Amino acid sequence: MTRILFLILCLGFVAACESGGGSVISTPTDPGTDPGTDGSGDETPIDGDGRTPELPPGTSNPTPDNTIVRREALNEENGGGYATNIEYRNDQGQDEFVVDNIAFDGNNVYTRGDPVTGVAQLGSYAVYEGAEQTTDPVTGNTLNTFTYRAIYGRSNTGETEFAIVRSGSYINYGFGGFVYQRNDTDNNGNPVSLVLPNEGDASYLGDYAGLRIFDGRGGFEYVQGDAELRIDFKDFNDGQRGVALFVRNRRLFDAAGNDITRAYLDALNAGGGGSGGGLFGDLTDGIDGDDGNTGPTLIVNTDEDGNAILPNINPVISPDDADANGEIAGEVFEVADFDDGTAQNTAEGSYFAIVSGADAGEVVGVLVIEGNDPRVDGTTFQETGGFIVYRQ
Repeated sequence: MTRILFLILCLGFVAACESGGGSVISTPTDPGTDPGTDGSGDETPIDGDGRTPELPPGTSNPTPDNTIVRREALNEENGGGYATNIEYRNDQGQDEFVVDNIAFDGNNVYTRGDPVTGVAQLGSYAVYEGAEQTTDPVTGNTLNTFTYRAIYGRSNTGETEFAIVRSGSYINYGFGGFVYQRNDTDNNGNPVSLVLPNEGDASYLGDYAGLRIFDGRGGFEYVQGDAELRIDFKDFNDGQRGVALFVRNRRLFDAAGNDITRAYLDALNAGGGGSGGGLFGDLTDGIDGDDGNTGPTLIVNTDEDGNAILPNINPVISPDDADANGEIAGEVFEVADFDDGTAQNTAEGSYFAIVSGADAGEVVGVLVIEGNDPRVDGTTFQETGGFIVYRQ
């Protein structure tokens, strides 16, 4: 039995759900087919072959030449993996998502975000909102629902795509899910396969976008940045490849799309000592500022437009991150740098990805990291982000 706490009228609302089935994205290229399924219907978690972390559940017998679908593993403690049968619809120009197995999200249909009152786009990826009101079919009464958001990305070729669903209505992480996949055909109807090189190195660049939710309070936030994936096709030996994922230039936005990165960094800097009892003082103070703070100060980096950005996400390199099917699973961490030369890990987690194309030309993936939220004592955040990167 799952217990997920809902934030409503300052009371804890206990919700219980049963586990669901598989999760794939259907696209409008052919409304009568589902390009995200391998035809087996098998959603049993696969053997990770000793890799750390293990691949998410999904396609049980992957090969370089077939569709591969991966979905978030079911987590009955925090609600992850409950979103199933994720379907994108645009065959009649409706531009909407359907998400199954999530309670209190209206009629399961998510529409494009409002660019005036909310967020409709994060980089090259689209943002969708679950309906926050529904109608009782018997009485006709209007009922409020919970807050859900979805991010959807599809590559330029149509070979790969991802979707992420999260809620801001719980005082812990709540119900949601993600799915990423290599499709069976591209935008032109050509079969999709992978030819993985055995020599050389490659760099892949693309957009990154995600959702942050919290354990300890309600609400959600958006994240947008740049992703770079590097692959060494010749090493490690024994058919393994070296893989490194970097996510840079991340900015944090509230539900209305306002940039709150600087405020977050101020809290991170003041999170332990100095004038306000924080370890690193305030970003506006020097090492020996008038407030008496003698600790190190967080180094705040900016993007090319001068916007403050979050600490970078860096990879943990391991010889078992990639396999011959083009599937990747690795670990990452967020690291903050300080002006005395020290660094602090502020979040950590895992990422999962799939390489696609005859020239190994693109990669789709999802990462999940968790860390302490410096703005609210006793609160942690979970950031789930998706990326599609292209070989440069």
